[in-house]
Amino acid sequence: MPLTPLDIHNKEFSRRIRGYDEDEVNEFLDQVIKDYEIVIRENKELHNQLFSLQEKLDHFSNIEETLSKTIIVAQEAADEVKNNAKKEAQLIVKEAEKNADRIVNESLSKSRKIAMEVEELKKQASIYRARFRTLVEAQLDLLSHDGWDSLENRERSSEQDRDREVKEIY
Repeated sequence: MPLTPLDIHNKEFSRRIRGYDEDEVNEFLDQVIKDYEIVIRENKELHNQLFSLQEKLDHFSNIEETLSKTIIVAQEAADEVKNNAKKEAQLIVKEAEKNADRIVNESLSKSRKIAMEVEELKKQASIYRARFRTLVEAQLDLLSHDGWDSLENRERSSEQDRDREVKEIY
């Protein structure tokens, strides 16, 4: 067990004839006591500072560990968000491709239907033109032959017959 200032103060030396000067020894011991008390006080202060610094070090070590764990969790969360975003983007692209295919197919189907309708209308127009041509040709034929004159004569004679009948009635 180390000496305390009280142990030094209470220390009694045996006396001898040719011993040291008692006042000088006491004065020296008083100086040693003061110095020893200062050293003990400084030692206590240093221990307290060491304890305080150790607590701060532990606190900052905990903060560092927490931050490290937080960074790891944040990185994992960022990776997960990134992966989810990639998956969602792939799904959106697939859906867009399906919609594009559907739209193209519908457009092709409508195009074919319209083409068929156009062909049908062309056929109907051709038939109409042929009928109209036939009708016009028949009318021209009728106008260009003598049959028109005889038709005209028949109409005149029937008008004259009617006029006679009307006169006879009155």
